[in-house]
Amino acid sequence: MSKQEQILQIEPQNELRFKGPFNVPVTSYMKLTNPSDKKVLFKIKTTAPKKYCVRPNSGVLDANSNTEIAICLQPFLFDPAEKNKHKFMVQTVFAPEGEINLEQLWKEITPEQLMDSKLKCVFEMPPEHTEISGSDDTAKFSPKTAAPVLPTNSADSELQKAAQEVQQLREEESQLRQENLLLKEEILQLKQQVGVARAAPTNRYAPPVQDQNVPMVYLAMAVILGLIGIILGKFAL
Repeated sequence: MSKQEQILQIEPQNELRFKGPFNVPVTSYMKLTNPSDKKVLFKIKTTAPKKYCVRPNSGVLDANSNTEIAICLQPFLFDPAEKNKHKFMVQTVFAPEGEINLEQLWKEITPEQLMDSKLKCVFEMPPEHTEISGSDDTAKFSPKTAAPVLPTNSADSELQKAAQEVQQLREEESQLRQENLLLKEEILQLKQQVGVARAAPTNRYAPPVQDQNVPMVYLAMAVILGLIGIILGKFAL
């Protein structure tokens, strides 16, 4: 049994274009229109899920309505010589009557019920911008660090603003670390000065401490002279 023809109208139809420079997040938009009188479920997939953020990536499209999808390409080092093979696929199916559990419903759908459309990604670099290619470029970015994508035309400016704030926070953190090191050095110097002050005499003008052993010497000399006197006295007798 052949697959059903796509019911949604997708703009653009065949290509998603991303305009550089690519050292910042770049967002492209896709418009889905449901011209039928039935609800349609949609889901968007890509061959490179770690390199894109899609908002929303699935949902329900009411009859005779449309929605805009924001597709954000994460920063990477662009190499014009490298062939791009990224693709997107829009899968759709008519929604059943009654309440809808999207997660469970997508598990139960058979391939014969699905309608799909494929779009390839095209990267465009303005001539006034150039980037250095690298062998380990895209591996440095992961979905965990991806900036949130807003489903509006202000998504690009919001993402760039967030990147600038992160850079400013890093610079402030570096400055605080340097100030912390200077404080530690000053505390160490103060401790050394306090130690020297404690070792010095408290009163520089106090008289020197007399040697307490001097009276003992005089007493010993007196005892010795007394003994000598007694001995000489005996001899005199």
